[in-house]
Amino acid sequence: MASVAIRGVKKAFGPHYVIHGVDVEIADGEFVVLVGPSGCGKSTLLRMIAGLENISAGEIRIADRVVNALPPKQRDVAMVFQNYALYPHMTVADNMGFSMRLRGAPAAEIVERVDRAADILGLTPYLLRYPRQLSGGQRQRVAMGRAIVRDPKVFLFDEPLSNLDAKLRVQMRTEIKALHQRLKTTTIYVTHDQIEAMTMADKIVVMHDGRVEQIGTPLELYDRPGNVFVAGFIGSPAMNFFNGTVRRNGAMEFQCADGLKLPLGAPSAADGKAAVYGVRPEHFTLAEDGAEAEIQVVEPTGSETQLVAKLGGQNVLAVFRERHAFKPGDTVRLKPDPRLVHLFDQTTGERLARQ
Repeated sequence: MASVAIRGVKKAFGPHYVIHGVDVEIADGEFVVLVGPSGCGKSTLLRMIAGLENISAGEIRIADRVVNALPPKQRDVAMVFQNYALYPHMTVADNMGFSMRLRGAPAAEIVERVDRAADILGLTPYLLRYPRQLSGGQRQRVAMGRAIVRDPKVFLFDEPLSNLDAKLRVQMRTEIKALHQRLKTTTIYVTHDQIEAMTMADKIVVMHDGRVEQIGTPLELYDRPGNVFVAGFIGSPAMNFFNGTVRRNGAMEFQCADGLKLPLGAPSAADGKAAVYGVRPEHFTLAEDGAEAEIQVVEPTGSETQLVAKLGGQNVLAVFRERHAFKPGDTVRLKPDPRLVHLFDQTTGERLARQ
């Protein structure tokens, strides 16, 4: 196991920079998820850690050793790819032990490590099968087993679940998290799925356009997003936003351009401050003193009901755990919980701290 330090790392393809000075500190044994939309640079950053991409500037340290100039095989990391990358003509056992054979490890040691990894991942009955005889989830386990056999200092996962169906993704993310808890190996995991990030990570690094937007635990990012981008990206369904002005009319409130007034809790900005008001769908309540909203779409999921409703001049999404007889065209009164709303600067997008 080892810590990983990413300091001032940049990456350019020709004159165009795609990574702009990233700084991330990863503790020994930590499970860190790099998350962000497609094209944000998260996979490129992971490949630089692995040594598959050169670094244009900055440094990467693994266990206090600068690895910028080291080839991948000398970095003591193991990578699990999105497409499994298994050899179709080799059995499961041969696929898992292949890297050790290349290093000239003794046959007895290879067998011992393969058997241990197979036992951890529930692959013992499949060791003599070929990849074509396995399901998608079993192939992903083989790819993970190949990484475990190497006993690396750092595991790297590059969107390993994106080729699986929804049910299997849920199962596999649980297995990966359980595997980390058992092995305690430093793990860096890349995904565009913020649900994966929230459920698996000790720490999340949110990236956008080659920059780090915010670093924190899942609940820190959910409860106190640092800017509008993080607020809109973390949380499912996504946060609702309103543009307007903070007003002190006896109590603090938020006034939108269309006249809609929304409640505020503790003062977050001065009277007259132009801001962005954010409220998560699950933080709406039905209240007599709420704002009138016309239901556009009703989406029951069983455990909850999602509403798309016209509130003021825009559509919003609200989520309710209780059962209601909502119908399109009905009018309801929606009120955000003022203790749970978020305010951001309308110009910079940065969070406005409560005063």
